[in-house]
Amino acid sequence: MAKSSLLRHLLCEMPFLADLEYRLRPAARNRAGKDRYNLHRLEKALPDLVQVVAPFARSAPPGKRVLFFSTLHYWIEQSAVISLALAALGHRVTLITLPYAEWHKKTDRLTQRRRLLHTRHALAPLSTLVKHLSLLDLRPAAGLPADLQRAVEQISLWDTQYTLMREEVDLEGPSEDRALYHLRLERNTRAAQALLAYLQDRPPDVVLIPNGLILEMGAVFRTARFLNLPTVTYEFNDQREQIWLAHNSSIMQQDTDYLVATRSHLPMTEAMYHRLADLENARRGARVWGKSKRLWQYISAQGAEATRRALGLDGRPVVMLAANVLGDSLTLGRNIFADSMTDWITRTVRFFADRPEVQLVIRVHPGETLVPKAKSMEQVVRQALPALPEHIHLIRAADPINTYDLIEIADLGLAYTTTVGLETAMNGVPVIVCGKTHYRGRGFTFDPNSWDEYFTLLERLLTNLPAHRLSEAQIAQAWNYAYRFFFEYPRPFPWRLMNFWDDLNVWPLDRVLSPEGQTLFGDTFRFLVGEPFTWND
Repeated sequence: MAKSSLLRHLLCEMPFLADLEYRLRPAARNRAGKDRYNLHRLEKALPDLVQVVAPFARSAPPGKRVLFFSTLHYWIEQSAVISLALAALGHRVTLITLPYAEWHKKTDRLTQRRRLLHTRHALAPLSTLVKHLSLLDLRPAAGLPADLQRAVEQISLWDTQYTLMREEVDLEGPSEDRALYHLRLERNTRAAQALLAYLQDRPPDVVLIPNGLILEMGAVFRTARFLNLPTVTYEFNDQREQIWLAHNSSIMQQDTDYLVATRSHLPMTEAMYHRLADLENARRGARVWGKSKRLWQYISAQGAEATRRALGLDGRPVVMLAANVLGDSLTLGRNIFADSMTDWITRTVRFFADRPEVQLVIRVHPGETLVPKAKSMEQVVRQALPALPEHIHLIRAADPINTYDLIEIADLGLAYTTTVGLETAMNGVPVIVCGKTHYRGRGFTFDPNSWDEYFTLLERLLTNLPAHRLSEAQIAQAWNYAYRFFFEYPRPFPWRLMNFWDDLNVWPLDRVLSPEGQTLFGDTFRFLVGEPFTWND
């Protein structure tokens, strides 16, 4: 190592230099402006936000003791404002932050300390209403109980898959995969140890965490649940002014049992059917819907016959396999009998290779075009069958084929966790669901639990597909569930993570705390601190 590089390395391992900078050179506080980890916008906004909240907090009845964990600068920006809103409603919030910008890269101690000081300085105005701590300042427990250690190891593997956007991870020998896994294991273990010691000494009434599945957010969630503390996790879908919430589970697992138990027995009205049909028609027509800018398809539906001609399909039965995007945290930890979605697709494609009496259409998820780094399901199919037989058709992510046309011509659907499986059932087509998805086991899908069950089920259905079309009652069940999932599972909320500052301009804190804002969002803020879910019919 050159002398200059060695000197820089030594300096970067002396974190006290950052403290000296902050004391002796105030200009050094602006260094964060050149860093990806940047809270300057929040730093400028907080004093005014605190002034808005203070009168509400003084007059609010005492609420709950909330421990709120957040990491990565964009989550921290949003969590600071959510903390203020909760303080305005009377809750005693402790916000614990972890000042990282990159979860997949090592950070030298000097940079890490600078980010910690920058966070502390930026969040200082919160101090009269919200207690702020850095996870890096917490004394960690000496070790982790075996069950919690195994959970942290599982999260670290998911982190590696999520970062690399592929399911196959090589943990043997020197490799990029192994290095990344051990970095994530080190950080997740440190987070779990720190929160374990803190939560044992100061158990709150509720722990609030974004995501709750991956990275340190997953480690903190597992730690809170290990201690049997009430937890709330949250994430966002494609619609503005909506939030997904989960109590005592990671929101990314999409546990909708409580929704089914309390809502699916209720009848659907004509207005509900029309609203759901409007959403489905927008997706079919490649149009945005509601308060979303997302296109679910890149070409509008062309009709069943046009699609048959485009794909060269004949009169043989059509089986549609709808894939997910690899690396999406909504697919992590969803395996039942397959080792991975890759494993499932590989064995399914090989099964159909010897069955020319049916036509298999594999629909690669259009969302793959947005994440070019992800391993494509096209690669998986090509590796399973380098030469595709004439009865197997592969539709790539960007191909001008509408998935809803495929649903129309399908005689059988195969799904892992994608909502295409739900929408296929809504059209009366039988669907085999092979991953842990929220609509599995709801009465309108086939749900094998082993490879033997899966292949036996395939053989049985393929012998007489028309006989296994869904009944009217099952189709009604699918529509009822879809309505609950798309319209009652999300809750009204003013600020999404994406375009947070734009949302804050539309819904500033004083407006959110006003009678108008509380009429719209008051229930959601109660759910955020663990109050039972209710609905206003």
